[in-house]
Amino acid sequence: MTTDTTNTTDTPSTTDAEAPQPYVTPDRPWALAVTNILQPRNIILAAMPGIGLATAGDWTGIPWGLLAALCAGLIPAGYIEWRRKRGAWGDRHVVDRTQRAPIFFVILGSIGTGALAMVLGNAPTGILATMLALWVMTVGILIINTVWKISVDAAVASGLVALLAAAHSPWWLPAYTLVAAVCWSRVALTYHTVAQTLAGTALGASTAAAFLFV
Repeated sequence: MTTDTTNTTDTPSTTDAEAPQPYVTPDRPWALAVTNILQPRNIILAAMPGIGLATAGDWTGIPWGLLAALCAGLIPAGYIEWRRKRGAWGDRHVVDRTQRAPIFFVILGSIGTGALAMVLGNAPTGILATMLALWVMTVGILIINTVWKISVDAAVASGLVALLAAAHSPWWLPAYTLVAAVCWSRVALTYHTVAQTLAGTALGASTAAAFLFV
């Protein structure tokens, strides 16, 4: 899943009073690099094939993981870029939360379609559980976003680390240092407050609960 190639000189819409003003690129180069490298699309592409491999127990899970990455990461990212080029948004961050609802509906539709393909294709239960967990997480983000700007980047990063730990090994939990880096970058760029990134982290971590029912 993703909300996020970036035009960092744009400023957010003033219609969202709680959206802090982002710094221009030269002011926070390290934070910008971290937030671009660890954006949802990239984390999903890196994690999903591994989750597919872990849940299937052999290489046959990798194609299912790639399908999950397509539906949860690439399609939403492509939609954001398409809308950005049409002038709907200033950059991939879509810092005005009031403009974000269409993105979440695209994500829900894309993940739902991927999950249906997995059911029809008899995919491993674990990778299907992962898709459903991401779908539920997106619903939570959509609901919260109607009143408060929760961090999608933090939620996705936290959710994927938690899912890797649940599907494969608890040894993935130290990867939460990357989640911390995502949270730091979002706050440093003033795209989010500390509370918004912590809430996203908590919501993302809760997605691992899907594996309690597998």
